Amino acid sequence: MRRIFKTHYNQDIDLFRDGIDRNIYCGLLVILLLLPLSVGSFWLGEISYALILSITSVGLMLLTGFAGQVSIGHGAFVGIGAYANAVLLTSGLPLPLSIIGAVVISTLVGALLGYPALRLSGLYLAMATLAFTFIVEHVFVHWESMTGGFGGMSVPAGVILNYSIMEGVSFYYLCLLSAVGALLLARNILRSPTGRAFVSIRDSEVAAQSMGVNLASKKTTAFALSAGFAGLSGALLAHRIGSLAPDAFGVLLSIQLLLMVVVGGLGSLHGAIFGAIFVSMLPQIIAVFRDTLPDSLAQQPGLEPGLFGAILVAFVLFEPAGINGRWQKVKAYFAHFPMHRKATFRRQKNFTKSERFR
Repeated sequence: MRRIFKTHYNQDIDLFRDGIDRNIYCGLLVILLLLPLSVGSFWLGEISYALILSITSVGLMLLTGFAGQVSIGHGAFVGIGAYANAVLLTSGLPLPLSIIGAVVISTLVGALLGYPALRLSGLYLAMATLAFTFIVEHVFVHWESMTGGFGGMSVPAGVILNYSIMEGVSFYYLCLLSAVGALLLARNILRSPTGRAFVSIRDSEVAAQSMGVNLASKKTTAFALSAGFAGLSGALLAHRIGSLAPDAFGVLLSIQLLLMVVVGGLGSLHGAIFGAIFVSMLPQIIAVFRDTLPDSLAQQPGLEPGLFGAILVAFVLFEPAGINGRWQKVKAYFAHFPMHRKATFRRQKNFTKSERFR
């Protein structure tokens, strides 16, 4: 079993836990850089989609997993980023500036949503963000001069120095660069006083406030940062799908995004990535098994949302720590083997935290 002996306070905030972790992540990055040499165009596109979802998942993990603010409205932020990028490209801005503009617009909208939602928490906050999703979708439908309404809106091709980067390998590298940048930014945010304040708010708002944490400022910051990540994801997603429609950014997308952080494991950036990979590959798995189902069941229009809901309930009931929690248990099991104890790896009951001040 590997133990880490810390000899300096800076080791608590290092980007990597130790040299072994640094080598593992560098090796994984090299594999991802060389992946287009051995993967076909279809699977390269699916991996690009997983990278896009991972950006949103990391942002939502900051808000829900670390700051403790539940959101069922991140599909709207993805849509805002997608439409903002398309509109800015149509107006003549170059691709880098249009993506930056989409992130800024999404961040500002996230801050505007986060400020009035300060007094809400739990189920009431989730209902408020769900209402926000319906409002944004309504705006997409009826603001036809800007979004095209139900007729859709074509996304102009992204070009840098007269070279299109919205196809195949070039688009994959753009998604990879964006995902790695989002992960590094999120990791550095969590190492900062702001990230530690997020965790304290999640654990106990009363205790955080008593220690001098400005709840209004930190909650608004969490919403703004999370919306910015979603805006970046939406800007990339717009180029992947090519044509934007309001129903692509509705409640189903928001549920899928929430499913990613719950299934992946709340409170972990690794869980955000695991959840994004799981959700991006789930439609392909459903498509494979749909052919084996009876026609009366396979043709049901609500099959995919129903499976998403069933998977979410199953993870909440049987594995609250998500995929990352199970992975940690597997690593701990082999680290202690053969001196492991069965009781150590038994699933523990989770109870809802309560503020015991009433």
